[in-house]
Amino acid sequence: MVQQGPQGTWVIAMSFAVAFLLTAWPLPQGLVWARPDWVSLVLIYWVIALPQRVGVLVSFGLGLLLDVLEGSMLGQNALSLSVVAYLALVLYQRIRQFNLWQQAAVVFVMVGVNQLVGQWLQNLAGLASGGVWFLMPVVISALLWPLVMTLLRHLRRAYRVS
Repeated sequence: MVQQGPQGTWVIAMSFAVAFLLTAWPLPQGLVWARPDWVSLVLIYWVIALPQRVGVLVSFGLGLLLDVLEGSMLGQNALSLSVVAYLALVLYQRIRQFNLWQQAAVVFVMVGVNQLVGQWLQNLAGLASGGVWFLMPVVISALLWPLVMTLLRHLRRAYRVS
């Protein structure tokens, strides 16, 4: 019997492309601070679902692309997404056992780490903004996790991504 290689790379790539589009989508000025961290959500899902295919190296590359897209300090998102991917890789077997709302709590922590690392790097560069509004995407992302997870799981099963 012939062993097949990984399938569905295009599904993974398209899900990240949609996440980048949602990140770049213009929002009214009053809602910009509440934009979910779409790239982190999709990254966390794929790391948990397929840890052998999506890991720290992929997250680093995605972070560099996100740095270019947002015009942020080069390497800021690369480092913070790499930390998130590492945490997801370490915890993926446990996270798989949790129900959706327990997973949302873990996602809350991981996206929070992403935001805190980004804020820390901006503080080091002298570019940080005051206040704690930078944490609002953490709450929104955690609330959206069940929807994102269910949608991506459906896509993964429908297209037999392995």
